[in-house]
Amino acid sequence: MRILVIEDSAELQRYIVKGLKECGHVVDCADNGKEGLYLATTGSYDAVVVDRMIPPPDGLTIIRSLRGAGNNVPTLVLSALGEVDDRVNGLRAGADDYLVKPFAFTELLARLEALIRRTSIEATPPTSRLEAGDLVMDLLTRKVWRGGEEISLQSREFRLLEYLMRHKGQVVTRTMLLEKVWEYHFDPQTNVIDVHISRLRNKVDKGFDHPLIQTVRGAGYILAEG
Repeated sequence: MRILVIEDSAELQRYIVKGLKECGHVVDCADNGKEGLYLATTGSYDAVVVDRMIPPPDGLTIIRSLRGAGNNVPTLVLSALGEVDDRVNGLRAGADDYLVKPFAFTELLARLEALIRRTSIEATPPTSRLEAGDLVMDLLTRKVWRGGEEISLQSREFRLLEYLMRHKGQVVTRTMLLEKVWEYHFDPQTNVIDVHISRLRNKVDKGFDHPLIQTVRGAGYILAEG
């Protein structure tokens, strides 16, 4: 991670920078708002740690400026002001998190990691297309093709195939299928899975030399990756 630390206390800045570098992160730092805002707007950072009360512009002004410019870099505010209203004002200014001084470095690091992890997840667009070799599933139109030919599936068959495709190359047990596809949290003592797998094979694998849906004896099923 590349992190910008804006903190006017030399001792605290050294403490934070030393800890982050020891964890393998690249760190830039500034001891005033003017320099900090310049770095934040011209550099590319995974997160910004900013003290609320620094030589102007202060921490919240920096965050407002970033948000006003469309910069959504994850930002964590450090402050000795720890009342509820202080924290609320910080978050309303656009901060993603607010940590009150004094603090433990391990908590600062954990909060930064959580912010960056959340941002990474939010930035990853959800997939609407699953593929396994020449088998393709469109989750938006709920259509399936193999070898360019469309396959007509019933609702439960679609859900079963979707689960197998999301776990392609992995063994999927009967218990997993009962819980995730049928939403059973007990074994109904029926052959419902065998019946649906058989139907699915007839639609997905029939006429192809290479079957995708395979049985793993004593374990469950696996969808070959192609």
